[in-house]
Amino acid sequence: MGVPTFLRVSLFFFITMFVLPNHAFASVTRHYNFDIKLQNVTRLCHTKSIITANGQFPGPRIVAREGDRLVIKVVNHVKNNLQTGWADGPAYVTQCPIQTGQTYVYNFTIVGQRGTLWWHAHISWLRSTLYGPIIILPKRGVPYPFAKPYKEVPIIFGEWWNADTEAVVSQALQTGGGPNVSDAYTINGLPGLLYNCSAKDTFKLRVKPGKTYLLRLINAALDEELFFSIANHTLKVVDVDALYVKPFETDTILIAPGQTSNVLLKTKPNFPNATFFMTARPYVTGQGTFDNSTVAAILEYESPSKTPHSTLSINKLPLFKPVLPLLNDTSFATKFSNKLRSLANAQFPANVPKNVDKRFLFTVGLGTSPCHSNQTCQGPNGTRFSASVNNISFALPNTALLQAHFSGQSNGVYTSNFPTTPLIPFNYTGTPPNNSMVSKGTKLVVLPFNTSVELIMQDTSILGVESHPLHLHGFNFFVVGQGFGNFDPNTDPANFNLVDPVERNTVGVPSGGWVAIRFLADNPGVWFMHCHLEIHTSWGLRMAWVVLDGKLPNQKLFPPPSDLPKC
Repeated sequence: MGVPTFLRVSLFFFITMFVLPNHAFASVTRHYNFDIKLQNVTRLCHTKSIITANGQFPGPRIVAREGDRLVIKVVNHVKNNLQTGWADGPAYVTQCPIQTGQTYVYNFTIVGQRGTLWWHAHISWLRSTLYGPIIILPKRGVPYPFAKPYKEVPIIFGEWWNADTEAVVSQALQTGGGPNVSDAYTINGLPGLLYNCSAKDTFKLRVKPGKTYLLRLINAALDEELFFSIANHTLKVVDVDALYVKPFETDTILIAPGQTSNVLLKTKPNFPNATFFMTARPYVTGQGTFDNSTVAAILEYESPSKTPHSTLSINKLPLFKPVLPLLNDTSFATKFSNKLRSLANAQFPANVPKNVDKRFLFTVGLGTSPCHSNQTCQGPNGTRFSASVNNISFALPNTALLQAHFSGQSNGVYTSNFPTTPLIPFNYTGTPPNNSMVSKGTKLVVLPFNTSVELIMQDTSILGVESHPLHLHGFNFFVVGQGFGNFDPNTDPANFNLVDPVERNTVGVPSGGWVAIRFLADNPGVWFMHCHLEIHTSWGLRMAWVVLDGKLPNQKLFPPPSDLPKC
C-alpha cells in the first residue's frame, strides 16, 4: 500500500489497532490535548489516586471520520518513577516512554478504517485506568452498510482494583506467582449494582422504543475475555476491530481484551413496563485464579409522554436478567467466532493473500523459569511463572527496537534469529513435556517488504491449555482457519477460508487448538505482537517483527519525529 511512511510511523505510536491507509490526504484536522495526571477516583467505597488523561476515567473520547488527520498533544504530568508510555508503540519497542514533564505529539491520518478502536497506555499495567475510545465515522456522505442508527453509544468494559495495579504486577513478578485478581469489572468505568457499595455507580442506557442503537463495544479489561448480553434483547454484529462483517444476530457477544465490536440494538416497539440488565462476566479457560464476578448496567426505556413514570416508579418495574454462557463454554466461543465473516463486497473487499511467501508456526502458552537464588518462588513446583512464543520469553531491551533498527545499531539490542517453527516439536496439546522451562531473549523475525505471511499460532498444554487473544501491531490480518488439537499442515489448509475470512487485529487462539492468519508485510518498521492478557505479556508472551524498507521512496521508514521521547 503506497503511503508516506511518516504517517505510518506516527500512527503506530498512538493507535493500538489499525489498517494502513491506501492514500493519506486528510479532509479535516482534529486536535486533542491529553494531560496525563493523577486523579482521585472512588469505586466500591474505596478511593485511590489513578493515572488518567485529563482527569477522566475512562479517558477522553476521540472522534474522527475516515480520512481525517488527528493531532494529539500528550503532556505527562505524573511525578513518579513510572514514566507513562502512552502510545500504540509499546514502550521499548517502537518508542521510549514519555517521561515526567515531557510532551509528545501524535500526528496521523486515518484511512481504510471505520468503526471503533481505542487508545491505551502501553507500559506495565498502566492501561488499567489510562484508556479511551476512538470513534471512526465513515467519510462524509458515505453511508453505513446498514440502516443509520438512531444513536451511538460506547460501551467500554474494564477492571477495577482497589490496590495499585503497579503494586499488583510488581508483586507477581517478584514472587513468580500469579497476580491478585481485580475487585470488579466495569462498564464505562462503573462496577454496577451487583457489587457492594455500587448501586449509584451503575451505567444506565436510556433508550426510546422502536429505535436502533449502535453500541460500540471495547474490551479494555486487563486479563479476561468477556461474555456480554442484554436481557430479552438480540444484538446484531456489524463490525469488529473497525472492519465491517456480514451481519448476524446473537443473544451474547464474546469479546477478548484488545478487541472491539459494533453491534446494533433494536429496542422493543412499545414501552415494555420493565427494565433490563446488561451484564458481562468472564470466559475462563486457564487454571489460574480469576475475578469470578459479574458487572451489570441497566437498559432503561423512556416512558411514554402520556403516562409519565417517575424515577421511583421506574425503579419498581421488573428487572430482567440475561442468561450468560457458562464460564468455560468453549463451544459457544467457537460457534461465535465461526460466524464472523468479512463483508467481502465490491466496496469493502477481502484482499486475502492467496499466495504465501513465508510460513510460520508459533507455539503460544505458559511455562516456567528458575527461581532466583536465595528466593522462594510461588510458581509451579517452586519456579516462576513465565510465558513464551516458540519457547522464547521475550525480554524488553533498554533501547527502543525501532530506533535501534532505523539507526542500524541493533548489536546488543536484539538478534534476528527468532525461530520460524518450534525448535523442539512435541505433542502440543497432548501430554505436556516434563521440562516446562522457557528460554529468554530479544529475538525478532525479519521480513522483506511486501512479504506475504501465513502464521499458525498453536496453543500448548504446558501448564494447561488456555485461550490467548493475540494482537498484532501495524497490520490487520485475515483469520483463514482455526481448529482444536495440533495443526496438521497436510490436511488443515484444505479447509482454509480464502474467500471471506474475518479481518481484524486481535484474535483468540482457541484453548487447546490453533488459529491461522495471513497478512501482507507492507508496512516498514518494527511491530510488536503479544497476548492481550496483560499478565501473559508481562510474563513474556510477546515478540516482534522487523519489516524492511521497500525499493520505492514511499516504501521506506521515515526518520523519527524530533520530539520522539528519549530513553
